[in-house]
Amino acid sequence: MNQYESVFIMHPVLSEEQVRETVEKFKGFIEAKGGKVLHLENWGLKKLAYPIQSKRSGFYHLMEFQAEGEIITPLEVEMKRDERIIRFLNVRMDKHHVDYAKVRRQKLQNA
Repeated sequence: MNQYESVFIMHPVLSEEQVRETVEKFKGFIEAKGGKVLHLENWGLKKLAYPIQSKRSGFYHLMEFQAEGEIITPLEVEMKRDERIIRFLNVRMDKHHVDYAKVRRQKLQNA
């Protein structure tokens, strides 16, 4: 099983409940396909570096998960179909990235 990191940006006009529903939707998708969500992080509403779909800000979320490589394509298709997501990036983490992520999570817990 590989470890992945997914960062996605949602429309800035969504309510807190809609943002939470979207995150839970993709968390459930991963778990339904046999994956395991390791860490969720809400980065909040941030200004975009450049406009995307005429939006200048968006809600950022980070999700770290373990899954088989076969679920990434269906996950990306599902993210493209969801109108609430304006941009996303899924990355397979190498061993150095995994170690760094563990240290970063520990720092967040201690802060």
